Amino acid sequence: MRISRLLTPVAAALLVAGCATSDPYGGQTQRSNTGIGTGIGAAVGAAAGALSGDGSTSRRDRALIGAAVGAAAGAGVGAYMDRQENQLRESLQGSRIEIDRRGDDIVLNMPSSVTFGFDSSELTGQARSALNEVANVLTQYTDTRVNIAGHTDSTGAADYNQRLSERRAQAVGSYLSQNGVSSSRLNTRGYGATQPVASNDNDQGRAQNRRVEITLTPTGQAGQSQGQGNY
Repeated sequence: MRISRLLTPVAAALLVAGCATSDPYGGQTQRSNTGIGTGIGAAVGAAAGALSGDGSTSRRDRALIGAAVGAAAGAGVGAYMDRQENQLRESLQGSRIEIDRRGDDIVLNMPSSVTFGFDSSELTGQARSALNEVANVLTQYTDTRVNIAGHTDSTGAADYNQRLSERRAQAVGSYLSQNGVSSSRLNTRGYGATQPVASNDNDQGRAQNRRVEITLTPTGQAGQSQGQGNY
C-alpha cells in the first residue's frame, strides 16, 4: 500500500475534527488552530510511523499509531497557544495592540503611538500598562519563546535608525524581564527600516512602520505540562 494512500484518510479525518470552534469573544464559529495542529501532527506522525519499525508490525498499524501520537502532540501545542492567545486578547482589549495568529505563533504589534515618543526609546505610560498585561500572561505560559523586534521608518540615517530600533526592542525586553518574564526566554533584535509593512512615502505609512513586534513561539515542551497556563 502506498504511504500517501494511507495518510490521506487519517490526516483528513483528524484535520476536520476540531477545526470548527466557537469564538469566546464574538460567539461565532471560527477555524481552530488546535484542529489544524491535530491534522498536521497526525500526518507527520503517520509518515514517521509508517517508515519506522522492525517489520513485526504492519506498515498500516505503525502509521496509525504514529498518527495518533502526532495528533496528540499537535493538538496539545495548538490548544496551548489558543488558550494563551485568548487570554492576551482579553487582557489587551482597548490597548490598540494588534494580535495576529500565524500558525502556532502569536504576534503582538505595538505601534509607535502606543510605545514610544518621537525619536525616543523610553516606554510611555500606556506601553508600560499594556506590557504589564503581557507579562502577566507570559509568566503563566512559560513554554513560549519571546522574540522582540524593533522597527523604524526610513527617515534619517540608516545606522541611526538601526540603533534606535535596537534600543526600543531592548526597552520592551527589559521591562518584561523586570516584570517576571525570564530573560532566558527573551530575544531582542533591531531591524531599523529594513522590514517596512507600509510605504515610507507618506505619514500614515511611516507611522505603521515605526513599531515593536513581539512574537510568541511554542517550545518543544508546549502543551505537555499541566496547570493554569500549561494546557
